[in-house]
Amino acid sequence: MRKTAAPVWLFDLDNTLHNASHAIFPAINRNMNAYIARILGDGTTPADEATVNAVRQEYYLRYGVTMIGMVRHHGVKAEEFLQQAHAFDDLPAMIRAERGLSHILRRLPGKKILLTNAPRHYSHRVMRHLNLHRHFDDHIPVEEMRVHGRLQPKPSRPFLRKWLSQHRVAASRCILVEDSLDNLRAARHEGLRTVWVRGYLPLSQRGRGTASVDVRVRSVSALVRRYRSLA
Repeated sequence: MRKTAAPVWLFDLDNTLHNASHAIFPAINRNMNAYIARILGDGTTPADEATVNAVRQEYYLRYGVTMIGMVRHHGVKAEEFLQQAHAFDDLPAMIRAERGLSHILRRLPGKKILLTNAPRHYSHRVMRHLNLHRHFDDHIPVEEMRVHGRLQPKPSRPFLRKWLSQHRVAASRCILVEDSLDNLRAARHEGLRTVWVRGYLPLSQRGRGTASVDVRVRSVSALVRRYRSLA
């Protein structure tokens, strides 16, 4: 009998491995708004709230992340944008996660890779604080998601294809674990299996999901008993 290859897990970070909605996302939104307001202002007065919100929404819908629009249309450096958006006075105090994550990840068979639209300096700190870094074979932050030199963060299908080709991994072996339906939908189109983590989302975003989702779970802890259904 032919042995089935072990899965390759691609884990998102925010609202997947920890509850970013509790304090981190609100702080990022405030930081991002303040930075965008300065960039869109006249050099003395920041742009008003309505203008900032409209620009954020437009770029998010067009590119998947606001940062790409700011880089392409306003000459902003991606590194500066990420640094400003992820500046926290006390990050450890803001992190909330369920207990036993390390034990859960250890029980899941196969290679585990962190694939996050967050920058390395921030995601590294969160993973170290949660003591999860030792369970991951690779860490792919947003600044490393590039295709032909251009940033292509999730939900970029070209980046997924590039990564699969470079690592010679069949899409059918990979399982993306995410809170974002857009990112799951893109992965499913490329042949990956998908797990939707819904427990940290606002109630308004926890609908029944779509055909792009293979398994729905409240938290990563459910993967231990549910991963066999992804085979």
